[in-house]
Amino acid sequence: MTEIRNVEQELSRFRVRLAAAALFVLVCFGLLLARFFWLQSVKHEQYSAKAEDNRISVAPIEPNRGIIMDRNGVVLARNYSAYTLEITPSKLQDTLDNTIDQLAQVIDIQPRDRRRFKRLMEDARSFESLPIRSQLTDQEVARFSAQRFRFPGVDVHARLFRQYPLGEAAAHVIGYIGRISERDLERIDDTSEANSQPNVTYDPHKDANNYSGTEYIGKVGIEQSYETELHGLTGYEEVEVSAGGRPIRTLSTSQATPGNNLILSLDINLQRMAEQLFGNRRGALVAIEPETGDILAFVSKPTFDPNLFIEGIDSATWNELNSSPDKPLLNRPLRGTYPPGSTYKPFMALAALELGKRTPQWGMADPGSFTLGNHTFRDDAPGGHGWVDMYRSIVVSCDTYYYKLANDMGVNAIHDFMKPLGFGQITGIDIEGERTGILPSTEWKRKAYKRPEQQRWYDGETISLGIGQGYNNFTILQLAHAVATLANNGGVMKPHLVKAIEDSVSKSRTLTVPSESYRIPIKQANIDVIKHAMAGVVQAGTAAKAFAGAQYAAAGKTGTAQVFSLGKGEKYNHHAIPEYKRDHALFEAFAPADHPKIAVALIVENAGFGATSAAPIARAVFDYYLQGKWPAELAATAPKPQPQPPVDTPSVFSTGKTATIASATAMPQAAAEAAAQNAAQAAASGAAGATAAKTTAGAASAPGASAVVAGAPRAAPPISADLVAPALREAGTSAQAVAPSTLDAQVLQALSHVQPAPDLPSPRGRGMPAAPSSAPAASPKDRKPAVKPNPKPAPKPAPAAP
Repeated sequence: MTEIRNVEQELSRFRVRLAAAALFVLVCFGLLLARFFWLQSVKHEQYSAKAEDNRISVAPIEPNRGIIMDRNGVVLARNYSAYTLEITPSKLQDTLDNTIDQLAQVIDIQPRDRRRFKRLMEDARSFESLPIRSQLTDQEVARFSAQRFRFPGVDVHARLFRQYPLGEAAAHVIGYIGRISERDLERIDDTSEANSQPNVTYDPHKDANNYSGTEYIGKVGIEQSYETELHGLTGYEEVEVSAGGRPIRTLSTSQATPGNNLILSLDINLQRMAEQLFGNRRGALVAIEPETGDILAFVSKPTFDPNLFIEGIDSATWNELNSSPDKPLLNRPLRGTYPPGSTYKPFMALAALELGKRTPQWGMADPGSFTLGNHTFRDDAPGGHGWVDMYRSIVVSCDTYYYKLANDMGVNAIHDFMKPLGFGQITGIDIEGERTGILPSTEWKRKAYKRPEQQRWYDGETISLGIGQGYNNFTILQLAHAVATLANNGGVMKPHLVKAIEDSVSKSRTLTVPSESYRIPIKQANIDVIKHAMAGVVQAGTAAKAFAGAQYAAAGKTGTAQVFSLGKGEKYNHHAIPEYKRDHALFEAFAPADHPKIAVALIVENAGFGATSAAPIARAVFDYYLQGKWPAELAATAPKPQPQPPVDTPSVFSTGKTATIASATAMPQAAAEAAAQNAAQAAASGAAGATAAKTTAGAASAPGASAVVAGAPRAAPPISADLVAPALREAGTSAQAVAPSTLDAQVLQALSHVQPAPDLPSPRGRGMPAAPSSAPAASPKDRKPAVKPNPKPAPKPAPAAP
C-alpha cells in the first residue's frame, strides 16, 4: 500500500531546520562581530603596538671600546675590524656536526675552533649567533659568500675585535676582555638595580640595557676596573623588516657613544725593560713616583699573553697556564704576599725614633746573637758586627740590633706604627683583587686562631718581627708604597695606574688625582736619619757593588727572606734544598736621594741574596728612568726615541681633585687610533650593530630579523671585488645563477668594506716562561736564622703561596 506524503508536515520541518540554521549563522556572525569589536576597538592600541613591533626591529649598536695607552701615548689596548663566521643553532636545517663538516670544506676550521664553539654553546641560547671562526681572510669571505645558499643559519658578521699589540707586556695591569658570562650578567643586573635607586644619581653607563648587543666585558685588570669608562653607551637602530624578517629600510638611528680612552701612569718602556731583567725568574716589581702616587712600572713574572683570552682560550693552553708551578696568571705585586726580610729594618728604626725607644747615637756591641729565655736568635755574622749604632745597623744589616729593638717595642707598638705606612692594609690601587697581607698583633692572632694555646702571643714571636720575618707577610705593592711614603717625607699618596681619562667626544682629558692625600705626623729629623742610613747602604753597604759608578745618589735597603724555618742546629745550604724552598731576594730604594723622583720595591723569588739578585734590577730601572740608559745586556730590545709629551700632573697635595687639559697634548699614536675607531663607528652607523648577546633584554625584533640585521658590516676599508669571481668559479656556480636570495646583498656589500685583521700572536707557545735557570748562589749576608718562639709557640702559618 502506497504511503501518501504529508507535504505540509515536511514543509514545516524544513522551516524549523532553516530557522535553526539561520539562528546558528546569526549567532556565529554575532560572536564574530563581537570579537572584531573587541580586537579593533577595545584592544586596538595593544594589538596595534604588537603589529608595529612585528614590522619594526630594534637592534642595538655596540659602542667602540675605549683604547688604553701609557703615559707617553704608546697604545696598549686597541680595536680592529674583522669578519667572523657565525652559526645560529636554531636556524640550522641539518645537524650541527654535519654543518660544521661541510663548512670545513669551504673555510679552514681547526679542532680547537670546534671545541671553543661547543664551549660557547654551553652558556648560550639556541637563537644566539655564535662565532666558530674569527678573523677570516678576504679569500675565505669571498669563498663562503659564493656558497652561502648551502648553509642556512650560517653567516659572516663584521665585528670589532680587541687587541693587545705588545702581547705579554704589562698583561697583569691591562688585563683582558672576554665573553659575558652568567656571573657577569648578575653583576651587571646588581649594578643596574643599585643605579636605579631613588637616592642615587642615575648613570646611563651602569644601566643593564647599556649592555644590549654586547658580547664582551672586562674580566681582569684595568679592562675590568674601568669597564664603565671603556664600554661607552650603546646606540639603537630601528629597522623596518619584511614578514620574513629581512630588513627593508632604516627608520631611525641613535648613534652609540664610544668608550673613553685611558692614559695610564705606566712608562711601557720602563715596564718592558724591567720584565726582561727578570729573565726566566719569578718575582715582582713596583715603581712609584713618590710625589704623585703614579705607578711607573708594575711587573709580575712570569706573565702571559692577554690576546689568548679574547675569543676564549683553548683548554690545552689554559691547563698549561693554570697548572704551571710558576703561576703566570698570578698578579704577584697585588696578590702575592711575602715576608719583607731586612727591607723592614729602616721602618723599624724609624718607629724606634718616633716612639722614643732609640736615638741615632744609641749603640751596642753586637755579640752576634740575642738570647730570650732558652732560645738564641743568631745574626748572619757569627762573631757579630762590632759596635753598632742606628746608622750602622742599617748599613751592615745587623740582626741582633733589631732582635733587641723588637723585644723593647712589643708587637702592638710595632703594629700601630706600621699600619699608617700601609703595611697589612689595602692601598686602594685602582685594579681589583688586592690582598691585605698580614701585619700581626695580639688581636690579629686571637682572631686568626681558634684554640686558646694558639691565640696566645709569645715573646719569641715578637723577636722575629724585628727582622721582617715571623708572621709578617706583605705585598710588594705595600712595600713600594711604604718606601714612596718615606721618600715623600711622610706624604701618603694613593697609588694609581690611570693617570687621565680622555673623553671620547670632546677629547678633553681629566686628570685623576688620588682621592686621599695626607701626611703621617713623623718628625723630619727622624726621616732624615733613616734616609741617610739608606744612602749609606748604597754607598758603602750591602748594595754598594750594584750601584758602583752611579751618577746620582740613591738610598735603599737589601733584604733576604726565609721561605721555611730551619730546625735547631740546621744550617742553610742553598744547593742542598729544592729551589722553591730557597730564600727570596728583596730590595727597596728611591732616587735621587735628596729629591726622590722614583721609588722601587722588588722581589726575586728563591734567588738568594738581595744585593746580588734584586739590587742590580733596581739600578737598571733608575738608570733608565733618571738618565735614559738602557741596560747593555738588553741593547737589542732598546726602544726607539719617541718625543711624545707626557700628560701633565698636578703637584702633590693640590687643592683640586680634577683638572682638564686641552687636546693639544694628545699623543700622535693615540690620536690615530681614536680617529680610526671613530671612522669605523661612522661606517657602522648604517648597520644594525652587533649580534645580541645574552644581554639583549629590551631589544625586540621579529624572529630571524636580528641575525640578518646584525650581520651587516661595521667597518669599511675597501678590497678588490674581483675576489668574488674566483670563489664562484671554485664553487662551480656562475654569477648569474646566484640570485640575491641566495647570495645576500649585504654580504656582497661587506666584501667591498672588509679590513684584513692584523697579525696576532699564535695561541700556542705564548704566555709560558722558559724552563727556569738555576738561581744564583745565595750569599750568607742578610741570611736570617730560624726563629722558634719561646717557650711554646703557636704553629707558624706558611707564607702565602705567591
